[in-house]
Amino acid sequence: MHFSIAITGFVALYIFMLAAFGGWVIIGNVPAILHTPLMSGSNFVHGIVVIGAIYTLLNASTVPEQLIACSAVLLGAGNVAGGYAVTDRMLAMFKSSGKQSAKHPRAVHAKKS
Repeated sequence: MHFSIAITGFVALYIFMLAAFGGWVIIGNVPAILHTPLMSGSNFVHGIVVIGAIYTLLNASTVPEQLIACSAVLLGAGNVAGGYAVTDRMLAMFKSSGKQSAKHPRAVHAKKS
């Protein structure tokens, strides 16, 4: 069985606009405090985008297609690297500095005489 799907320019534009509007609505309703953890947790999606861009680059036949696909690979890879850098900085905020808190000093047990 062989399936062939041809997406015309109008259908591709419609899908793009629908995805953009859906993303705008979903991200717009996320509280500001959850935005960075949500975006850093979605780095796997950016990796899938890079794989799709590489696949597109391998199947590009004309020079303009190759340039667009190459820029997609570069922008996607930059997005992945930036997402992991943000995640690393965010996780560094939760690491202890090595000093013990004054509220929880090491318990010292005195011997009873």
